[in-house]
Amino acid sequence: MAILDSPESFDTTSSSAGNDGDHRSTLRRRPSARAAEVLLDSNSNSLEADTVVNGAESDRNDGNSTGNLCGRVVESLNEEQRSESAGEGLSYVKEKEEEKGKENGEIGEGKGGEALAVKFAYRPSAPAHRKIKESPLSSDAIFKQSHAGLFNLCIVVLVAVNGRLIIENLMKYGWLIKSGFWFSSTSLRDWPLLMCCLSLPVFPLAAFLVEKSVQQNYISEWVAVFLHVIITTTEILYPVVVILRCGSAVLSGVTLMLFACIVWLKLVSYAHTNYDLRVLSKSLDKWEALSSYWNVDYSYDVSFKSLVYFMVAPTLCYQPSYPRTACIRKGWVVRQLVKLVIFTGLMGFIVEQYINPIVQNSQHPLKGDLLYAIERVLKLSVPNLYVWLCMFYCFFHLWLNILAELLCFGDREFYKDWWNARTVEEYWRMWNMPVHKWMVRHIYFPCLRNGIPKGVAVLVAFFVSAIFHELCIAVPCHIFKFWAFLGIMFQVPLVIVTNFLQDKFKNSMVGNMMFWCFFCILGQPMSVLLYYHDLMNRKASAR
Repeated sequence: MAILDSPESFDTTSSSAGNDGDHRSTLRRRPSARAAEVLLDSNSNSLEADTVVNGAESDRNDGNSTGNLCGRVVESLNEEQRSESAGEGLSYVKEKEEEKGKENGEIGEGKGGEALAVKFAYRPSAPAHRKIKESPLSSDAIFKQSHAGLFNLCIVVLVAVNGRLIIENLMKYGWLIKSGFWFSSTSLRDWPLLMCCLSLPVFPLAAFLVEKSVQQNYISEWVAVFLHVIITTTEILYPVVVILRCGSAVLSGVTLMLFACIVWLKLVSYAHTNYDLRVLSKSLDKWEALSSYWNVDYSYDVSFKSLVYFMVAPTLCYQPSYPRTACIRKGWVVRQLVKLVIFTGLMGFIVEQYINPIVQNSQHPLKGDLLYAIERVLKLSVPNLYVWLCMFYCFFHLWLNILAELLCFGDREFYKDWWNARTVEEYWRMWNMPVHKWMVRHIYFPCLRNGIPKGVAVLVAFFVSAIFHELCIAVPCHIFKFWAFLGIMFQVPLVIVTNFLQDKFKNSMVGNMMFWCFFCILGQPMSVLLYYHDLMNRKASAR
């Protein structure tokens, strides 16, 4: 600031010249340390300080310099009134000036200008309301500002509430996690499932041989399609038979079925994509047009290397090449692995310490007292929601990003901001991007291209999703009550209702609240209770 570089500044005093009432302004030099201290303490910006100095330097020999200087200062301060912090600094300057003026018996030129500016700016007639402004929490302004303080408050409240619940749980049940939580001798009985999992790569190899044969014109197109149908059907039925014939743990069965479903989806994408590439390769004009539209440069070629990369890549949609990153960040991978271990342990703690006691002390939700069932569902909803969020973070963020980093896989949009979804349809389009892209690519648009209406195509996509949800839960539990299937198909009327509410109430979050209530607060805890009690009843009847 210019005032700090100047060794001295100008001050003015007023003197009376006799009885004629004429007042004259005289200039004299005074040290500027006091003025600099006032300006530094006031936290006023450089524009105000430069205005004072420039005014003083330009009016050294002008007898009317005080009036001009004050005018410029007042004008600049009126400009600065638009900022929120100017008022605080000016009030502080006013108090300092009055205090030092009383001590010295006089007010210097720069300080006098500041004092006059404060008088003009804070007169009772000065307008206090100059613009149209919304309250910070109104619907038009709530998303235009930061809510970091409220976010911190939520974290503090969550820590306090859950800390009390942890202490209460430990006092009531004690430490429930056993030493064999991760692995025990009974896990050795699941070796048939492990062997089944290790043998699943045979099916991608068979699909590669089929594609290589049709590329070499050893077999016809319809024979290749028939063989792919046999391969994919066998791949999904093989683990189902193994799980149903072996008395394995539920967690082992769920893991195997998830792995088998992922392989099935990849095989379907591999066969469907190669079929479409063969169709395009027969029409050179169409191939060039689509290649320029896709902005990719690859040709139809059945490569074993590309198949192996696809089978381990964090995607369900096959293509001959993918966007790649330059290098592997080893330190970043280590940090993500540490987070993965921590959050997986947190999931195990919540399941063993909270969910199991609540479920074991409950009744079947469809039998008995309705109010008691509602109380159990609501009590189970909070720890179940924590487990679900930890699962999402561990798998979709940590594990898929670790895998992508190790494989230099570039497209890492594994999810979008599904927590802001205004309808159930938006949620299903954003929370699981690999499955969503597969559904759009291999179910939804093929249905539309074959003349199926849009609503029916959506219904078909939900039907396929419901089947796989039922397989991943019902088969490991050895229970076929179709609770998971009905839960997914129930999303269809919710999609219609939330879309209607979104169209009726524009820019509202009604659909978002319905999603959280029906899907996370009520739907998942109800499914957990239903499957648990059916599983316990099946074991009791087996004994």
